[in-house]
Amino acid sequence: MAESTANTFIKESAQKAFDTKHRDIINYNIDKYSMAFEKGKSKFADLENSKIKANLIKWKVMENLDRYLLQFEANFTARGGKVISANDATEALDEIYSIIARKKAKSVVKSKSMATEEIELNHFLASKNIEAIETDLGEYIIQLLDQKPYHFVTPAMHLSLEDIAKLFHEKFDTPLDASAEQLTMKARELLRDRYLSAEIGITGANFLIAETGSIAITENEGNARLTSTFPKTHIAVVGIEKIIPNVQDLEVFWPLLSTHGTGQNLTVYNTLLTGPKQPYESDGPEEMYVILLDNGRSKLLAQKEQRQGLYCIRCGACLNVCPIYQNIGGHTYETTYQGPIGSLISPHLNGMKEFKHLSYASTLCGKCTEVCPVGIDIQRMLLVNRKDSVDQGLATKTEQKVWQWFTYGIMRRKLIDFFGGKLKNFFLKKFFQKTWGDQRELPKLADKSFSKQWKEHQKNKE
Repeated sequence: MAESTANTFIKESAQKAFDTKHRDIINYNIDKYSMAFEKGKSKFADLENSKIKANLIKWKVMENLDRYLLQFEANFTARGGKVISANDATEALDEIYSIIARKKAKSVVKSKSMATEEIELNHFLASKNIEAIETDLGEYIIQLLDQKPYHFVTPAMHLSLEDIAKLFHEKFDTPLDASAEQLTMKARELLRDRYLSAEIGITGANFLIAETGSIAITENEGNARLTSTFPKTHIAVVGIEKIIPNVQDLEVFWPLLSTHGTGQNLTVYNTLLTGPKQPYESDGPEEMYVILLDNGRSKLLAQKEQRQGLYCIRCGACLNVCPIYQNIGGHTYETTYQGPIGSLISPHLNGMKEFKHLSYASTLCGKCTEVCPVGIDIQRMLLVNRKDSVDQGLATKTEQKVWQWFTYGIMRRKLIDFFGGKLKNFFLKKFFQKTWGDQRELPKLADKSFSKQWKEHQKNKE
């Protein structure tokens, strides 16, 4: 019998939390981000006002999502582009393969995209004997290791320079003591010819603009720009929630995304693409497709409260401040979207039954809500997820029984006070030691409850 996703998560969490090398690497990288983020925030005249604006725009979009999607499609197709709607991952993969087969293509270049990770595009293309090369440096490293991204913004955050140097030495015979600059130049050297020879380029998009029928891509390396320019065919796989009403809205979202993602005022490359190359244009693809991916997003949209999760712009800020993520890392979640926002949306995208445990992987400290650039009340939504899982009858029998006992006892103070600390500590050790963890000590309860001590104190005062 296969182990449940929840049990796997618990085991791997316990392992990662006490892996000192792993924690040193991730905390070092997050500390670097934190310093850049604080510097970036200081450049905003009124950060809170920008966050309120972004939240209102996203609220407006989700309330009128069908209208904005139709507007985007009409304007994009008017420029010669083609829009394809995919209800799930299977439909998206079939449509992508249909385009590739029609072009008789054998090689594909890809830029960094969470949506293509979500549908596991690389593995699918490999099964069809189509070579797909990631062109983002972090994604390229992850691809060489056959791993999933560790983080939204920095997919290889869990690797040290020494780890990457060793990988490149094994794969490309570079020096073991190669510097970061040398490794980057080697990657560029390897990837340069790929852009020129690839028949199809596949990207995601940070935003879809309804007013103009454009896709907006934010990046620092220029790989997405090359991926969407050199190949004759460009396919963009984009979640339906990425839509914004007009170009002016980028004035709000681009600075928020770059500041919360990397601490920059604005990323190095910000690109707007509106259909394939026009007769009067000198470069660009001859054909351009936008695949609008649902894949569970409509289910999340139907949740009146949790639909806030669709506001997410994938900046990764909530991951960087989360004490859980900082201890267990990204791979432990076993989902495309990690950290607090992943814990909120994954149960809806992938199924509450299998992923409800992620909603409990939170201290509810509120740092994620505080830092979110679009004002998602993540900690509250996690509580709503927990309630929904109980309402759906997904709580285990043991969980139900324990809470029944707890509720019964807590409402009867005299019953709790009747038992001394020695007996209480025995029960804690007996039933909760395994759950608490073998590397942590259980808290020791006092011999007398606070209520009992207070009463005795008041009596002595008299």
